[in-house]
Amino acid sequence: MSQPTDAGQSTEEESLKNIYDQAMKLFDSIESGSEATNSDAVQMSIKSAISKFEKATNLVSLSGMFSRNENLEELPTETLQYLLLPALLGTLTLKRSGTPRKDLIQVAEVYFKDFLQRCKDYGVTDVEVPATSDSQGTVARTQSEQAKIASMVMTREAKIKRYKEMKELKDKLSTLSKAMASPSVDDDTKRTYFTTLLQNYVNQALDELSSIEQEKPILEYMEKHAGEPKPSKAPPRTPLRPVIITRDAVQKAVFGAGYPAIPSLTIEEFYDQRVRDGIFPGGTNIPHQTIQNTETDGDEEERIRKERLVEEDDPEELARQRGMDEYKDDHRRGWGNRHNRS
Repeated sequence: MSQPTDAGQSTEEESLKNIYDQAMKLFDSIESGSEATNSDAVQMSIKSAISKFEKATNLVSLSGMFSRNENLEELPTETLQYLLLPALLGTLTLKRSGTPRKDLIQVAEVYFKDFLQRCKDYGVTDVEVPATSDSQGTVARTQSEQAKIASMVMTREAKIKRYKEMKELKDKLSTLSKAMASPSVDDDTKRTYFTTLLQNYVNQALDELSSIEQEKPILEYMEKHAGEPKPSKAPPRTPLRPVIITRDAVQKAVFGAGYPAIPSLTIEEFYDQRVRDGIFPGGTNIPHQTIQNTETDGDEEERIRKERLVEEDDPEELARQRGMDEYKDDHRRGWGNRHNRS
């Protein structure tokens, strides 16, 4: 009778190991992959890995593999890796998309706390694990849990200590991983590797619980204000355009011809436009002294007059400028009186 029983147990263990190994390959590819987590391909891998880890968890539960009455030294080496199942499921749950975020972090929180409690029961860690509160839990109890997590995670000393531990554990895992790749790896090396892996995930679980506690009030606020209308956007402002301001209509005609795409206004027109737009104070008459240019340079006015004549193709002005050009060609600047010079 014992032989069939042993064969059945062997088949069950073989099935559990196969399922777990397949799920771990998917998990490692998700963790090390460069593709976006919310892509369809990665999400399919996440769902497949979760499904396999859930099957492995069911098999572990049915076998009665773990008990709070045992310590870590009493567990067979090959079973140590299955203590990781809640941490792996929590990590993958947080990577899922297409499901309300609030639901995901609640499930992940249960997984991480269950993992920490198992590790505490078996002496892997001595952290104080806060109990998971139900939806009807009191405010005081919730605040108490948050205070416990804050004392473990959020203090500067705890962060520094855990950072150093994680660095040491990763370096140790890197060395042990190479040893685990050997087909002749011994039992002590395996046991050390699995124990170190558990300690590393304890720190990760604490970090994830800290992030969850910070995310909860944000999600609650978003849920509370989800139905509120968004504030209306301010009406778009008219884009600013460059304006050439001239002293009078003469300059307006001159400069306007050279820049047809840019509006040119006299000072009076510019002021009137700003009054209509409500930018400048109103008034039917603008004091003459505010718009009169104090510059009375006759040369400037003469230059503007000549430019206007050129623009209007005045024959006399064109003939005068043509003659001036010919004179300049025949009398270079600086020639002057060169008598008695070599």
